[in-house]
Amino acid sequence: MIAILQRVRHAKVEVAGQVIGAIGPGLLMLICAEPGDSEVQAEKMIHKVLKLRIFSDASAKMNLSLQDVGGGLLIVSQFTLAADCSGGNRPSFTGAARPEAGQRLYDHCLSYARGLHPEVAGGEFGADMQLSLLNDGPVTIPLRIN
Repeated sequence: MIAILQRVRHAKVEVAGQVIGAIGPGLLMLICAEPGDSEVQAEKMIHKVLKLRIFSDASAKMNLSLQDVGGGLLIVSQFTLAADCSGGNRPSFTGAARPEAGQRLYDHCLSYARGLHPEVAGGEFGADMQLSLLNDGPVTIPLRIN
């Protein structure tokens, strides 16, 4: 499972001009399931994201987690994280899970995160989405859970 985390001041996701998910300060999580991923990887990823210490404490050191600061979590599916550009000019996305598995794992991530954290919003799997965000820092962190 692949994710890109962006620490944000605010973020929102829109589909067809309608906001379907939005947060204030917190994390935007772009996520992609890979072939062979299961709920185990999804749950490990959520635990890691909630506990990752990438928010500043009173001494301006990255010592606080999303749970420590009570920030929002916006989870958006993005199969393009699995892009393979080594074979030419058109990316291959065979490294992403099949759509049925991807949706199941994305839905599981959302549900699992909502059971652990009070502010979780999401996008719409497979939709043409537009994201708006204000990256804070900037802090952008790639994660991979095997």
